[in-house]
Amino acid sequence: MESSAVIAQNRLPGTNAWRLFGNPPGLIEGFANLNYAQVGDELKLHVSTDAHTFLVYAYRMGWYGGDGAHLVWSSRTMNGKVQPSCPVTRGTNMVSCDNWSVTTKFRVTSAFVSGDYLLKLVGSGGQEGYVPLTVWDPGSHATYLVIARSLTEEGWNDFGGYDFYEGQGPCILDSDSYPPCNRARVVSFDRPYDTGHGSSDFLSNEFPLVEFAEQHGLDVTYVTDITIDEHPGIVLDHRALLSLGHDETWTSPERLAVQNAVDHGVNVIFFGAAAIVRHARLQASALGPDREEVDYRNSTEDPLNGKASPLEITGNTFDSPPTDWPETSLTGELYSGYLLPGIGPRPLVVWNAQSWIFKGTGLKNGSQIPRVIDSDIDHVAPDYPTPPDIQILGHSPIPLSTAVTNQGAWGDDTYSDMTYYTSPKSKAGVFDSGTTNWICALSLCSGRNGPGPMLQKITANLLRLFGQGPAGITEPSRPNWNSVVPPGS
Repeated sequence: MESSAVIAQNRLPGTNAWRLFGNPPGLIEGFANLNYAQVGDELKLHVSTDAHTFLVYAYRMGWYGGDGAHLVWSSRTMNGKVQPSCPVTRGTNMVSCDNWSVTTKFRVTSAFVSGDYLLKLVGSGGQEGYVPLTVWDPGSHATYLVIARSLTEEGWNDFGGYDFYEGQGPCILDSDSYPPCNRARVVSFDRPYDTGHGSSDFLSNEFPLVEFAEQHGLDVTYVTDITIDEHPGIVLDHRALLSLGHDETWTSPERLAVQNAVDHGVNVIFFGAAAIVRHARLQASALGPDREEVDYRNSTEDPLNGKASPLEITGNTFDSPPTDWPETSLTGELYSGYLLPGIGPRPLVVWNAQSWIFKGTGLKNGSQIPRVIDSDIDHVAPDYPTPPDIQILGHSPIPLSTAVTNQGAWGDDTYSDMTYYTSPKSKAGVFDSGTTNWICALSLCSGRNGPGPMLQKITANLLRLFGQGPAGITEPSRPNWNSVVPPGS
């Protein structure tokens, strides 16, 4: 489904000036007081820099003739300041920079069309960095709802030395080796991102899909996962929800909202594997509501354990007690491990070439699309709660010598599955790519003679069907999971 507004937006002048190359000198980093904003909101930026002066440029990310961005706003020249160090909250190992002063603020005007933005910080001494922002339109009924994965990004944000997966110094609360006992139990959005020069992994796990959608003029609008947590009803205003790469951390309100959407005929695309694995909740910080993300990864440590609904208690995964809610009931697949770093991506192997998703590709059963499967992987696990109409579209062997898994081995391999199912009642369709590398492989990670063109055809088929309404009306899933070879994989 195309949008004249998106097409018109991408005819505006594009620019390459948003790009950042190499490792710029000096220090410049910052964060915004809002995870997402709408027209009329006041955005406050907290910036720390050793530059004598600096400027801020707001770029809307998209196609724009292949340049990737359009300049929407630029600041006046401001004096730089190195902000104080960010303290660690003992007992939770949360790093928060809420002690940083506000550097500048500006109003989000109507020029800020709904989209994903990068605010580029540029210092007088060559310093460069990013602050990400999503601008949403509460009244949008666009066909496709693109959902930024800020919960996952913040959970992996090691700024200040602590995130949900590692920490520094001695243990707190327990002495377990896994998850590491010195990890953070709470992380704060009141701090910069420590990777991607402040953009986290937006450029690899989100931007290629944003660029693809806007290049083709698709009727898209943008929110974050926190937008859905706070406004769960908005998911019913769209035909397809797009979960992007590495979307592993969700809150219960977000998951309930998306499940409700499926029950009402809204299609869902999980472009990345390992979706809905980690279970978090939000709480306020000194700078505003829902600025802290809580995930103890051990229900016995969580202060709410035994005192609140199991949907609020943060065990290691959604599948852990007391929540006991495997992701498979929604995604259709189980997180099954990851490929070892540095090995290189594996091919996607076609299992069901007669499916609508491969129309016009010329692919046959057993055909291989190179360099698609990488990082996290999912596979069908019938022993878990799984939709009965699950259809396996791709079934890709991963040598155990190249992967880490405790969720299934068949001979010398484990598997990554690409799946589709439709709800018998609402007819909504749900797709899971089975790999976290799908979006990056669309373009950025494709390389010369890579999977990009073929993967773009498959993605176009997927978006075309899901943009028409409940996918099961015209293409009901045809369960074939019990015919997979080797059995059980």
